[in-house]
Amino acid sequence: MKYMVAAPDLSGSEIAYVNECLKTNWISSKGRFIGEFEASFQEFLGRKHAVATCNGTIALHLALLGLGVGPGDEVIVPSLTYVATANAVTYCGATPVFADSEPYTWCISVESIARLITPRTKGIIPVHLYGHPCDMAPILDLANAHGLWVVEDAAEAQGATYDGVPVGKLGTAAMFSFFGNKVVTTGEGGMVVTDDDELADRLRLLRGQGMDLNRRYWHPIIGFNFRMTNIEAAIGLGQMERVEQLIGDRRRVGEWYRARLRDLPSLTLPPEAPRCETVFWLYSVLVNEAGRRDSLMAELAAAGIETRPFFYPVHHFPMYRRHQTDAACPVACALSRSGINLPTSSYLTEPDINIITTVLRGLLVRQTAKAA
Repeated sequence: MKYMVAAPDLSGSEIAYVNECLKTNWISSKGRFIGEFEASFQEFLGRKHAVATCNGTIALHLALLGLGVGPGDEVIVPSLTYVATANAVTYCGATPVFADSEPYTWCISVESIARLITPRTKGIIPVHLYGHPCDMAPILDLANAHGLWVVEDAAEAQGATYDGVPVGKLGTAAMFSFFGNKVVTTGEGGMVVTDDDELADRLRLLRGQGMDLNRRYWHPIIGFNFRMTNIEAAIGLGQMERVEQLIGDRRRVGEWYRARLRDLPSLTLPPEAPRCETVFWLYSVLVNEAGRRDSLMAELAAAGIETRPFFYPVHHFPMYRRHQTDAACPVACALSRSGINLPTSSYLTEPDINIITTVLRGLLVRQTAKAA
C-alpha cells in the first residue's frame, strides 16, 4: 500500500534512548526510562499517578483488578469498541453488559447505560471511540447516583478533551494504549492513570507479581507480570517529548480531510460534539449508501489506499452473543456496517491528503452516476 492506515512517527529521541538501553544493558523492566515515561505521562494529564504496563489490554485488566472486579459482577461497556474492552472484564470473571452508541458522537449512549444498571453493576467503561470523547458529565452523574466507578478507555484518544479537560482525567481511573498505530506509541504498552493513592499502590503491587515494593521477593498477594520494559518506555519518553506535535499532526490531517470531503452527501464526516475536542486517532467516515462500504474499501485498496472497517459490535462475537441482541444496540450495528477509517498518520502531507480525497471523491461520484 502507498498510503497505510497508520504508521508511527519515530523522528525524535527514540533511537538515541533505545540505544542507551542497549549500551547500558537496561533492557528489561528496570531502568530510568520507565519512571521518566510515567512521570511525563502523569504531568501531561495532570493526574497523581501513572502506572505503565506491557500493553493497553493489560492496562484495562489491571485497572479492573485494582478495583476488585470479580465473578458475579457486571460492567457496562459499549458494544461498538475493540474487543479488548469486553475481554478485560471477562478476564476478571465478571460479565460485560453491552450498551448502544449515540448516533451523534458514535460513543456509548447514556440512555442505554441507564437501562442496563442492575444491583450487580459495579462500574462503567466509556470508550472514547476513534479519538472522540464520550459525553462524560451525564455518565459521571449517573455513576455517582448509583455508587459506580468509571474507568475511561482512552486507548484511542490521547490528546482529546471534554470541557477543556483531557480525557483520562475524568474517571476514577483511565487506561491508554501505546500500540504502534496510536497517537503516542511504544510498539506495545499501556498506562493506567488515577488520582486514588490506595488504588495506585494496589496497581503497582499487582503489576509486579504481587511483590512488596519495600521488601524484595516478599509476595503478600497473587500478582501478575504486567510490566513495561525499559526499551518500550525509552520509545515512549521520546514520543512524549513531542506529544503536542503528534496531537497537532492528527488534528491537521483531520482538518485537511474535512475541508475536502464536507460537501459530499454520500459521506457522514466524524463528529465533534460542542463540549468535545477530538484528536482524530483515525479519520473515520460513514458511507451513507447502504451496502456500498465494502466495495468502496476494495476500490481504494486497488488504488493503493489502505482503509479499515469499523469494529464489529462485540455482542456479535460467538463468546458474547448471549449477552445482548441487535435490537438493544441498533445504532452500534448501523455504525459498524457503514464506517471506514482512512489513512491518518503524522507523516501524511497536504498533497497526500489531496491524492487520497481525489481518489475517494472520484469513486463516490462514479458510483452515484451509475446509480442514477
